[in-house]
This record gives sequence, C-alpha cells and structure tokens, in this order.
Amino acid sequence: MKPIFIDFDNNSHESLYVQLYNYLKHGIVSGEIGSGERLPSLRELARQLGVSITTCSRAYDQLLVEGYIDVKPQSGYYVNDLEPGMRSQTAADLTAVDTASEAPSSQAETDWLYSEAGRSEKTDDVASGFSDSLAAAALAGITYYCDTECFDFRKWRKCAAEVMTDSVEELLLPADPQGEYALRQEIYRYLYTSRGVTARPEQIVISAGVQQLTNHLARILSYMKIDLVNVEDPGYKPVRHIFRDRGFTINKIPVGHDGIEIEKLPVNLASAVYVSPSNQFPTGSVMPAARRYSLLRWADENGSIIIEDDYDSELRYFGDPVPALKSLDDHGCTVYLGSFSSTLFPAIRISYMVLPDRLAGFFNAHKNDYDQTCSKIEQLTLASFMGRGFYQQGIRKVRKLYARKLALVIKSFREYGGDLAAAENTRSGISVRLNVKTDKTAAELCKEAGSVKLHMIPFEDGSASAASKRLIFYYDQIPEDAIEPAIQELCATWAK
Repeated sequence: MKPIFIDFDNNSHESLYVQLYNYLKHGIVSGEIGSGERLPSLRELARQLGVSITTCSRAYDQLLVEGYIDVKPQSGYYVNDLEPGMRSQTAADLTAVDTASEAPSSQAETDWLYSEAGRSEKTDDVASGFSDSLAAAALAGITYYCDTECFDFRKWRKCAAEVMTDSVEELLLPADPQGEYALRQEIYRYLYTSRGVTARPEQIVISAGVQQLTNHLARILSYMKIDLVNVEDPGYKPVRHIFRDRGFTINKIPVGHDGIEIEKLPVNLASAVYVSPSNQFPTGSVMPAARRYSLLRWADENGSIIIEDDYDSELRYFGDPVPALKSLDDHGCTVYLGSFSSTLFPAIRISYMVLPDRLAGFFNAHKNDYDQTCSKIEQLTLASFMGRGFYQQGIRKVRKLYARKLALVIKSFREYGGDLAAAENTRSGISVRLNVKTDKTAAELCKEAGSVKLHMIPFEDGSASAASKRLIFYYDQIPEDAIEPAIQELCATWAK
C-alpha cells in the first residue's frame, strides 16, 4: 500500500497511538485502505511517522482486537474483508477509544497481556449456580476475601451526604419509574465519551440488575408481537430463563471464536437476539467489526432486535475497550445493556439500558404501571459521583489494580500449578478460567477452593472430561498480598 502519513496533533488530549488508531480505522471503514491490503510493518510505520514502535503496536493491537485487521505469521498485517454496504464514516463519526486506559507498567506484564486473546465472563448476576455456591459457602462457614481497595467509599459517602443534605425535598417525592433524570443524564454523557453510544436521557431506563431490565424487554417484545428470542450457546442462563418463563420460544445459536454464528439466525421472521459481542460469556470471544456489521444488517433486514449486553466493557487491561455494537447502529435495531456492579461494588445493583426510539415509545406508554426497583438515594448519589468525575477516576484505578492482580494469578498458577492446574490468560473482566487435570469433580474442586477462601464455579461449556475440569476463578476481591499464598495453598490442597 502507499505510505501512511498522519499529521499528529501534539496539543490534543488524545495520545499519539489513539490518533493513529482513529486515522487507520477511518481509512479502513471508508474504503481508502482496501480490504486485503497489507499494512506497513511496525518498524516501517514507526520510521515513516517518526514515532516509537510501541505507539504503532498499540494502534495495530486495538485494530486487531476489534477485527479491522489481521496478522499473518511471517507475512505482516492485512486489512480484513468488511461487510458489503458498511456505512462510510467520517472521523467525527468514529468511536475514539478510551484514552484513560493505561499501558502495561512493565515488560513482564506486557508478555502475558499479549500472549493470548482470552476473555473473562459475566460479572453482574453471574452464571447459573453462582448464588447457590455463595449460599453453600455461607452454610459451610466460608468467608471469601474482600478487598476494600477496590472502591473509594470515602468519596461515595461524600456524595451520599450531599444528597441527604441538598435533596431532601426530592427524596420525599416518588421515584421516577424510568430512573432519576440526573443519573440518566450522567449515563448519557458517559456513554457518548467512553463507548461511542449516542442516546438521549429519554431513551435510558434504569433498574436493579440486568434481570429486571430483561423483564422490561420481555414486555416490550410482547407488545411488538415478537415471540422468538435467539440466545448464545453457551451463554448467560438467567436471561434465557427469564424469556423462557415469560412464554418466549428460545432458539440456541452456537458461539464460535468470533461470537454468535450469525448465519444460523432465523430469516424472514422478526425475532430478538441476546449477545455479548465485546466479551462473550462464557467463552470470552470478541465479535470482530465485520461480524458486527453483518449482525446489524441481519436485524435491519428481518425487522429484528439485538440486545447487546456490554457488562464489563470498562474492565479491559490490554489496549482499550472495544467500541459498542450500538455505536455502529444506524437503524435503531440495538438495545444496549450496561451495569455498574463491576465498576462500583456489587451491592449497588444499578443497571441500565438504552432503547431505540421505537422501543422507548412502548416503554414510556406503560412505565407508570411499574415501580422503580432502584433506591432513589443511590441513584442520586451515583449521579453526583459521576458528575464529580469520581467514577472515571475509579475505573482508571481499578483497571491498574485488577491488571496487577491478574498478573499475580497467572504467575502463581505457573509457579505452583505444575501439570495440575493452569490459568487461561485473559485481558478483561474480574476472573480467569482454570483447566485442572484431576479425577475430582468440578464441585469438589470448587468446595476445596472455598476452604481457602477462593471463589470458583464450574465452567459449563461441555468441554470438561473425566480427567480435566474447567473452572471460573474470581480474583477481583482478593487482596494483592494474599493472592500468591492462597493459590499456593489451593494447589497443594487439590494435589492431595
């Protein structure tokens, strides 16, 4: 291809690699850089632009994870084939990556961050069996680790006190069934800057957890005469169960390495599909850009609805968060789901969805038939917390903290797991997947993990064998200094 030259703005708030990423993404989507075209090598591009190889590498890596380019061993980087008819975007239309993301702090971290494209799993209302395992742990007298460094409660208390002092009259009024306007306004601002999602506060609905939002969606889909819901297989079971219990027909669609198999979705029939394209639960696959456009085209052509669960998009430790599917949607086909449980603290139980205009109309026509399930005090506190910038600061802190914890988890299993237990690398979320070679059952392994205060649940994807078990290990709440000794003790217990 022709040489790449970009006029970097050294006065911009965006880093050089973000500017390069946006420049290349614009060229690929607009067609200026054609499908199949070979990009310059990292060394060649760095020389052309007069920047470091690290800058070029980070820009390429972000394009790789989003599926705009691919890398061929011993050959180089090539532009992927994109969906025919993809809209041309101007630089202003493109989603800028979150510049708050931090680079790895050491070469050791860089090594494991770049080694595999593993992902983590659902963190809000997690997989079927999560609550049962917690209950069993409580009955057994097990107390899981709790790391108070994960959240700054001092700032939260400050915002809560402000609400109790300055908003007394507002607290005496009934809660808005759609969610407090102040919080919906902060969410709309945050989504635009961090996820590229354009929405008005009137399109946002707040509720206590994704499962409550799913109940709202079930009613809306019923009004629309949609009675078929396609779900990922394997996938997030609680949502599947809610739709099933409300009388919807459930159609399980297999998940491949690049997300749900779009080719197996029904055609000539209006339906809904529930997906987690940025970090599929539980496989961790990421849907590349071309597949996202294919999914949007499927929805538009068949009068169908995409339900995008973007549950842990902020917790990404390599590169930057992958842009939301909804940010690419020109036809109003996508419902966007988000949650604060992972980025604040689990007890907050505040989730939200962004509805396309036509679905927002259905909700607004009936919203007064239902009560708001979120505390008004907590909603207003969160609005203040976000408005003061504390939320964004907290995410940056948590990313660094969890990245260090993940590095320790992987290092510890390498050192003490031997041939018994291995951690599958991940780049996001609050957990890792473990492969344990043993004749013990997954339930026995999880119980023994609980005995050393580590939280694990079985990884149910049909891949387990008699001699090998797969588990999901949640490491986020373990204090840093407790990770290595706990894993050392665990591996010794499993080996008995």
